[in-house]
Amino acid sequence: MTVVITGSGLYTPPNAIDNDTLVASYNAFVDAENTRNSEAIEAGELAPLAHSSSEFIVKASGIESRYVLDAEGILDIERMRPRLDERDNEAPGIQCEMGLVAAREALEHAGVEAAGIDLVIVACSNLERPYPAVAVELQQRLGAGGYAFDMNVACSSATFAIETAANAIRAGSARRALVVNPEICSAHLNFRDRDSHFIFGDACTALVLEADDVAVSETRFEVLGTRLVTQFSNAIRNNSGFLNRVTDADPQALDKLFVQEGRRVFKEVCPMVAQLIRDHLDSLDLAPSAVARLWLHQANRHMNDLIARRVLGQDPAPDQAPIILDRYANTSSAGSIIAFHLHHQDMPAKAVGVVCSFGAGYSAGCVVVRRC
Repeated sequence: MTVVITGSGLYTPPNAIDNDTLVASYNAFVDAENTRNSEAIEAGELAPLAHSSSEFIVKASGIESRYVLDAEGILDIERMRPRLDERDNEAPGIQCEMGLVAAREALEHAGVEAAGIDLVIVACSNLERPYPAVAVELQQRLGAGGYAFDMNVACSSATFAIETAANAIRAGSARRALVVNPEICSAHLNFRDRDSHFIFGDACTALVLEADDVAVSETRFEVLGTRLVTQFSNAIRNNSGFLNRVTDADPQALDKLFVQEGRRVFKEVCPMVAQLIRDHLDSLDLAPSAVARLWLHQANRHMNDLIARRVLGQDPAPDQAPIILDRYANTSSAGSIIAFHLHHQDMPAKAVGVVCSFGAGYSAGCVVVRRC
């Protein structure tokens, strides 16, 4: 059974925050905190907080801007987190609403009606509620058929969902599948932490996968193979969960947000991901030189450059490993799919590309495709 990707979609939030604006807010917070704690700082009991800068952010990550659902709450130094309204149970959830936009674009590109979808997977790093599944809500509001479920493998959620959808099609339990990645990363980011306040943005992506014999789109990418790997690590962690209430944990504690050991992650993840891609290509009898494009997880420019060099054996040309994190920042599982969505139409027939994501877990997923 040949499985093809026939459509992609992207929801971009209406608010953008560039580095200068984010830094101005962060530094105002730092100045206020240092003034409030001036006596303790002068007594040597507390270290003063340090300013951030746009130059530091670009040098550390390559990020220049990010899109977010709400900018006002993030930039308010008394709040420093998005301000999103709680919704009535009968109103569409925030992630469902994001998913509808991305999914409809993907369906339009695939030339498929929602009723023809047999499987909907919502895969992302954080879900707005435990149940009912966001995927089932999205299925209902789209008018899709079949079945739907949520899954979470942090930044690798999209590639893990692609494998799950492709396997369902190969097994005959679905003919068409929709994978949606609604990421509200700004909601779990500590905007008071100098080392991470700039990392994340919000976005939602969608892909349509089909059995080739039912596909109608002229733009098709055959899924040649998928490969996944996990390796437990605490280097990226978020301890927010339903047990916080019964363990009497502080819901505002810093470990209930995104926490990482950045240097350790870089050192441990880059070789793991590069080896995953090379081994996967080898198993498909494809040389690294056959890869026309790498759509990598958009977490950090230095990580992407290093992984691309290790896979290709040379520095990638700009169009070989497209970067979108400069304007979108890290959008968790959506990042590699944004790169694919914006940078696949120019690929010629038979060109080979690799979608790869990696993140907390550790987890990494590799999807090798070829344009039909």
